Amino acid sequence: MSDSYKSPDAARKEAQVRSDLSTPFHRRRIFEGFRPDPDSFGKMTESFARFMGTPTFLLWMTAFCAVWLGWNTLAPESSQFDPRATNFTLLTLMLSLQASYAAPLLLLAQNRQDDRDRVALDEDRRQAARNLADTEYLTREVASLRIALRDVATRDFVRSELRDLLQEILEDRDAEDDDAPRDKREPAKRTRRGEDA
Repeated sequence: MSDSYKSPDAARKEAQVRSDLSTPFHRRRIFEGFRPDPDSFGKMTESFARFMGTPTFLLWMTAFCAVWLGWNTLAPESSQFDPRATNFTLLTLMLSLQASYAAPLLLLAQNRQDDRDRVALDEDRRQAARNLADTEYLTREVASLRIALRDVATRDFVRSELRDLLQEILEDRDAEDDDAPRDKREPAKRTRRGEDA
């Protein structure tokens, strides 16, 4: 009997479970208890990515490779651990291993940065929308104030109206003075002259 053989009852039960789409299919994980904290792991990858982008890392890596190559080229053959005759195979494997771990860690750090940028962009977009709404509100308020101020009398308008009224009053008084008899005008002039003196 092969390992892939299933009894008809087991096959029917599995088909029934798989056809029931209301419950999600759950696979057992090999390391159920091992779940690294994504935030602390992300911080570690970012610090590693930052360190790999510094001149310090490049200088240390250059010094390491120079010492490695110098030792395995100039040292006696009995003390060489990665001889030149094998084209520095161990060094090549070590650098490949370092690169194979560095690339995913750099991608993880970049994904975290993209997530932060996306959140910042969303916040900037919301702030810009609020600013636009505030600006539109203020524009409408200024427009309504301009419309309201059209009906309000300005200082120059009031002055011109007062000048016109004063002119009319003076013209009416002069016209009344011209129409009044001369004997009534004389005492008024005398009193005015007396007041002036």
